[in-house]
Amino acid sequence: MTFDDARDDFSRLHRIFSFHLGVAVGLSWLTTLYAACYAPWVRNIRAILDPASGLDHIESTVSYLFVMPALLTLAWVSLVFGREVIRRSQTLPNVALEFAVAALVAFGVFYLSIDRAVAALYAGL
Repeated sequence: MTFDDARDDFSRLHRIFSFHLGVAVGLSWLTTLYAACYAPWVRNIRAILDPASGLDHIESTVSYLFVMPALLTLAWVSLVFGREVIRRSQTLPNVALEFAVAALVAFGVFYLSIDRAVAALYAGL
C-alpha cells in the first residue's frame, strides 16, 4: 500500500464515519428534545430515577439530558472541520482500526445519550 492509497482510504473512511456520526447526533438530539418535553424539570433528577444513588451525586435535568448530545455534537464538528489534523495525528498503525475505535467510543456516548433520555422520559410518565 502506498502513501496515496492510505490517503484515499482515510478519505473514504472519514466520509463514512462523518455521515454516520451526523446521523447519530441527529437521533440523539431528537430523542433528548422529545424526552425534555416530558421529563420532570428538577434540581436533582438522579434522586427521582434512582433514590438510593441520588443522594451522592446531584445532577439537574438540563445537565442530565443535554451533556451527551452536546458532547456528540462537539465530536462531530471537530471531526468535520479537523479532518487534516486527524489525518496527520494517526496513532495506530491502521487507519481502519483507528476509525473502528472511534466508532466504538462514539457508539458508547450515543448509547448513554439515548439511555438517559429514555430514563428521563419514563420518570416523567
